[in-house]
Amino acid sequence: MSLQTSDKIADLITRLRNAIAVGKSEIRLPNSKLVKAVADELVRVGYLEKVNVEAGKPRDTLHIIIGAPVQIHEIKRMSTPGRRLYVGANEIPRVQSGRGMAILSTNQGILTGQAAKAKKLGGELLLTVY
Repeated sequence: MSLQTSDKIADLITRLRNAIAVGKSEIRLPNSKLVKAVADELVRVGYLEKVNVEAGKPRDTLHIIIGAPVQIHEIKRMSTPGRRLYVGANEIPRVQSGRGMAILSTNQGILTGQAAKAKKLGGELLLTVY
């Protein structure tokens, strides 16, 4: 497991996609506050089952349990380090006619698109999940 990556969210998405493709029920990756916040939001809305932080050296590990019935059909990184994508509260996209969701980084933390619209917040559009 590599300890350094330039895009931690893309690393999370790639590991999730690969684990789902081969039928794994859990993944481990280096811990960061941003990745943990995104994973916690995915747990809260029901796409993932559980997220744990395991202590270790040289850094902690994030242990994500995907769960048996995989609900993620597509997960896509929208804003990248080379091309940031910011949206206002009225510009938050509807994913798959409302069946999916967007995750944003706002000044009040990581929120789903619906929660950000309800609070009338915009921010960086991190990813979409369907």
